[in-house]
Amino acid sequence: MALTASSRDSGKEFDFTIKDFERVRTLIYQRAGISLSDSKQEMVYSRLARRLRATGISSFSEYLNELERGQDADEMVAFTNALTTNLTSFFREEHHFPLLAEFASKLKEPISVWCSASSTGEEPYSIAITLCEAYGKMNPPARIIATDIDTNVLKTAANGVYGMDRLEKMSPERVKKFFLRGKGSNDGQVRVRQELRDMIEFKQLNLLSDSWPVSGTFDVIFCRNVMIYFDKPTQKKILQRFAPMLKPHGLLFVGHSENFSYLTDIFQLRGKTVYEVSR
Repeated sequence: MALTASSRDSGKEFDFTIKDFERVRTLIYQRAGISLSDSKQEMVYSRLARRLRATGISSFSEYLNELERGQDADEMVAFTNALTTNLTSFFREEHHFPLLAEFASKLKEPISVWCSASSTGEEPYSIAITLCEAYGKMNPPARIIATDIDTNVLKTAANGVYGMDRLEKMSPERVKKFFLRGKGSNDGQVRVRQELRDMIEFKQLNLLSDSWPVSGTFDVIFCRNVMIYFDKPTQKKILQRFAPMLKPHGLLFVGHSENFSYLTDIFQLRGKTVYEVSR
């Protein structure tokens, strides 16, 4: 879709010019490393128009002026949250989880996993379920750190409450074992069992920050369907930081549309969208 001169031309609530869109692009790239294509103009307008209404600001120009001044940290977080896409589901890209279970079963020590883009929690809980099944108990020797840049989705993740429709692709046996069904006013909802929630520590983390609130090394890092929003220099920078955080035998799981074959000096392909550190 070609950029239009102004959204006011189409009768929309706020004027949104090419210049406004370019300023949004610059801010979100600086803040989160996300590269917005031309086709995202309508998405940006829709999501940020909500922030204008919430703040009572009458124009994109004024709103962006406020962000660029850098004096409202909370609104910068809200801006970032608004533009962060959080498409996820339980056991998404299902082929990764048997590989994780097989990998865990061969370890002779507790497994440590970092889920670096946890969104609303379906991915780290899928990891936790997989590890419970791999070890045959509800309290496996596992440490899971789950992070995301979006503070709103982290609250949802930590709460662990979902609509039953989110579990429709999961077997009845898994649902019964790992979730509690809501009753009364909570009918139609489920909550992840406390044992799974105890396995996971949720933290806010921006992959572009100079320091990350995670320490130690990991057996596994999940970073799936995140790098597609970054340009190649940003991808390389993040992968260079991941490499020393993986143990010598460690695995990096990435999304189905992500390919890092151009970075063979850092990672080498081990399986379908699974990488290990180049040695």
